[in-house]
Amino acid sequence: MKRLVLAVALMLAPLAPAHAVQPDEILADAGLEARARAISRDLRCPTCQGESIDDSHAPISRDLRLVVRERLVAGDTDAEVFAYIVDRFGEFVLFNPPVRGANWVLWLAGPGVLLVGLGGSFVYVRRRGVPVAMAELSEAETARLREVMKD
Repeated sequence: MKRLVLAVALMLAPLAPAHAVQPDEILADAGLEARARAISRDLRCPTCQGESIDDSHAPISRDLRLVVRERLVAGDTDAEVFAYIVDRFGEFVLFNPPVRGANWVLWLAGPGVLLVGLGGSFVYVRRRGVPVAMAELSEAETARLREVMKD
């Protein structure tokens, strides 16, 4: 039974969230720590680029986590913390950049490519012609089909 429990635990281990937050970074105030975690999940690691600073083990992510916590302890709102980080690193660090200016291209590119693909698929299907299954059979083909079906 112990082996079964161990095997299940090992199979499920990769599915568990792997937060990189170290014990010395955690704030004593649970409310501020929850806000810090929420902010950290929305900030991209400048080094890893595919991970949030909450999940990244890169030194820059640790520094950013500490800065986020310092700003919250100083009394900044969430918006002020985001503004502080964006002023230093640009909108690149935001996983969900605001929809304005050049970011419109990012927000519209996905749906645009989807629509172009759907349109291309529609045109391809329309130009393909009559499917073979829908074509009329000749007399010889009909006779051969009847012979095959009898067997």
